[in-house]
Formats: sequence, C-alpha cells, structure tokens
Amino acid sequence: MAKVVFKIGDDVSTDTIYPGRFMATVLPSETPQYAFADFKEINAKIKGKELPVGSIILGGKNFGSREQAASCLATPGLVVVARNFARIFLQNSINVGLQTVICPTIDAEEGDELEITPTEVKNVTKGTSHPVVPLPKARQAIVDAGGLIPYTRKLLVQERSA
Repeated sequence: MAKVVFKIGDDVSTDTIYPGRFMATVLPSETPQYAFADFKEINAKIKGKELPVGSIILGGKNFGSREQAASCLATPGLVVVARNFARIFLQNSINVGLQTVICPTIDAEEGDELEITPTEVKNVTKGTSHPVVPLPKARQAIVDAGGLIPYTRKLLVQERSA
C-alpha cells in the first residue's frame, strides 16, 4: 500500500512537472530537485528525499509529456496514477522505468492509501476499487527491468549466455 502524496488535475504538462527553465539539467540524478518546482510543498519533499519509494502522484486526464518529466519522477521512485497519459509521456515513462498506472475511474485524495494490483487500484481509505488498463506485456517488462537501458542489458546478457 502507498499514500497519495500529491494530487493534480487534468492536462498536466511537462512545464508543470518539470518547468522549462530547468531544461538545461537533464541528468536523472539531478532532475528530481526540480520536480513540481512551482508547488513548494511537494517539491521540498521530493528534494529532501522525504517520500517513501512507491509514493503516489495522482493525476487526471492527459498527464505529462517530455522525457525530463518522466525521469524526474522515476529517480525518487514515485508512482503516477492517472486517468490517462499523454502518449509521449507514457512512452518516456516506460523508457525510464517510471511506474505509471492507467486508471480511468480513479477517485482519491491526497492522504488516501491505495493498493495497486495488476488489475485494479483499491482505495483502502474510501473502500472503493477501480479497474486498471494494463500496459502491454512487452512494455511492462521494460518498466519492471527499470527502463529501456537495463532491459536491453538484460536481453544482451541472456543472449550471450545462451
């Protein structure tokens, strides 16, 4: 189970997640300090490494875009649950190993405890459950490996040992 640590609405752009003024910083080890930079409370928690791995950012429809928006959330081990994702953000999140959960009917608030399974998101606080749209198996395998680079390394090692 994990807690919703930040809730944001629909049409969340990269400039909201990772403001353009920080685009010169692209190293995954450095980008988290600018995550949600214009939202002081959540930014301070991310910067201060105060959030447990698996903490949930809750979005509405059309969450995210560019790669930096995904990588700045992946490095601290956050999970993003949203009604749906911008196509480019979803692919970028897969590439960097950010766990994203597509849950079209999600109903939760900051502070709610959620349990995520492969088929549903259970809001333990409210006693409700909401179906998940699973990623295709190949894409989920990339996320499970930690992103495209670790996944490719894993395949190369398997190929060499075969």
